[in-house]
Amino acid sequence: MKITKEQVEHVANLARLNLTEEEKEQMTTDMEVIIEFANRINEINIDNTNPTAHIIPINNVFREDTVNPSFSRDELLSNAPNKENGCFSVPRIVE
Repeated sequence: MKITKEQVEHVANLARLNLTEEEKEQMTTDMEVIIEFANRINEINIDNTNPTAHIIPINNVFREDTVNPSFSRDELLSNAPNKENGCFSVPRIVE
C-alpha cells in the first residue's frame, strides 16, 4: 500500500502534530515500511497454529489461606505517642 504525503498530513492534523516538510517525508517512508511489514506478516500461514497468550507456559501458584494470629490492639498502640478510645490520636490539620 502506498502512503501519500497528504495522508500523513491528514493524520498529523487529526493528532494535532505540527510536522516539518522533512518530518512528513520521513513519516511517509516509515509508514510505508510498517505497512509492508504488516502485509508480510499477514501472508504467514497460521492455520495449524494454536493461539497463545504467552510464549512460555505460565501456571498460577496458589496456596491455601491460613489464619495466623495477629497483634492485639494494645500491642499495636503500645508505641503510639497519643491514643484515644483504642485508636491513634493525631493532631487536627483541617480547620
